[in-house]
Amino acid sequence: MSVTHTGVTAGAAELEPCGQQDHPDCGIRDVLDRVGDKWSVLVIVELANGPRRFRQLQRAIHGISQRMLTLTVRRLERDGLVLRTVYPTVPAQVDYRLTQTGASLTHLVKALADWSLEHRAHIARSREAYDSEHPANGIR
Repeated sequence: MSVTHTGVTAGAAELEPCGQQDHPDCGIRDVLDRVGDKWSVLVIVELANGPRRFRQLQRAIHGISQRMLTLTVRRLERDGLVLRTVYPTVPAQVDYRLTQTGASLTHLVKALADWSLEHRAHIARSREAYDSEHPANGIR
């Protein structure tokens, strides 16, 4: 695979127990992997404010590379959470917006973001305490 490859590929979760459609984990892990991924969450949060062009998304999401944003919006589009619209202009204009299914996630993502903000200081203190008591664990 080349460095610039941005194809959407099947993840390990898609290859595991879902060969048996009646397995209780079938689909759950795959969906949680997508909507729980840090970049997907940030894209959904940004698109909850309305349609955005690619560069607008990239500027709004601190730290995301062009390649990672491309992969993220493609995966979200593949999952039916984001709609990509190409307008016939020169140069072509493209925007991204949440589908109805994607929009239904926004209240859940916002609740998670609010919880994270409310508890981040406690989590940081807990990590520091754990790391000082267990310096050799190397968890990070």
